[in-house]
Amino acid sequence: MVAWPACVPPGGGPPVPAGAFGAYVGYDGAGVRRIAGLDGWVGAATPRVGRAYLPGDRWSNIEGAPGYLEHWARWRTARADRMFVLNVPMLERTEEQLPDTVVRAELRAGARGAYDGHFRALARRLVGLGVPDSVLVVGWEMNGITYTHRCGPDPVAWKAYWARIVAAMRSVPGQRFRFEFTPSRGRDAVPWTDCYPGDAHVDVVGMDAYDQPAGMSFAEQVAEPYGLAAHVRFAAEHGKPVSYPEWGLFRNGDNAAYVRGMLGWFARQRPLYQTVTDYCPHGVWRCRDNPRASAAYRAGVPGTR
Repeated sequence: MVAWPACVPPGGGPPVPAGAFGAYVGYDGAGVRRIAGLDGWVGAATPRVGRAYLPGDRWSNIEGAPGYLEHWARWRTARADRMFVLNVPMLERTEEQLPDTVVRAELRAGARGAYDGHFRALARRLVGLGVPDSVLVVGWEMNGITYTHRCGPDPVAWKAYWARIVAAMRSVPGQRFRFEFTPSRGRDAVPWTDCYPGDAHVDVVGMDAYDQPAGMSFAEQVAEPYGLAAHVRFAAEHGKPVSYPEWGLFRNGDNAAYVRGMLGWFARQRPLYQTVTDYCPHGVWRCRDNPRASAAYRAGVPGTR
C-alpha cells in the first residue's frame, strides 16, 4: 500500500489526502450506496471520491434536474474529507452523433452566451445542495468524436464557450467550484492542447486514460504523443494539478501489468484524485472478468485510513 500525505486542493475546499481515490460505480442513488461496498472490498483503503455524470439529453438535465444529485450531496457532506466530481456536458443531445455543421453552430451560440443561463441554474442547484466545492469535469474527452461537445469542428469557439460556462458558474454567490479540463489520452481526433481554454478558466488538468489500443504497453501509453507523460508536463507548465477521472481496462483484457503501471504512475505523480471506471469491461470490483487485474488493484490501491 502507498501512504499519501494530506494536502489542501488548489482553489480551496476541505483537506483531502493527496492521491484521493474512488470509482465510478453508477450515477444515481444506487451508485452512492455502492461506495460502501467498494470501501469494504478494498480493505485498508478508504474511497474518498464520488463521481457522477449529468445526462446530456436535454438542457433541464444538464441543469441538474435528476434527483440523484441530492444523494451525492448527502454523501459528500457526511464527511469533510470527501470530494464530489461531476461530469457536465456542454451541450444537449450530447451523444446523438450530430454532424460537424450542427456542432459548430452550437459551439458558436454558446460562445455568444446563448446557454449561460443553464449553467447558472446548475451552479445555483449545487450551491443549494451544499456542494459548492464540487470538481466539475466540463466537456470531457473533447479531443475525440463521441460527444456533441467535441472541440474539433471549431476549437476557437469551443474555448470561448468554455470560458463563458466558467464565468457563468463563478458568478453564482457561494460557489467554490474547481473546473477540470479533461481530454482522452493520446491525440484522438485533434490534439487536446489545441482545445485548452487558458489558465484563468481551468483549475485542474485531467485525463481519461483506458488500456487501449490493443497491444499498446503501459510504457507506450506514457510516452506516446499527447499521452500520460505529456499530460503531466503540460499541467506542470501551466501550474495545475493533474487528475484521472476515468481509467480502467479495455482492449487488452485482464491486464494486471496495466493496473500496476497506473497505480505506480499515480504514486509518482500524486494527482488530486483518480477514479477507476468500475463496470465491465473496465472494472476491477464489479466486473468478474478481470480477476488478475482485480488482485493487482487491491494490492496496490492508494490511501490508508
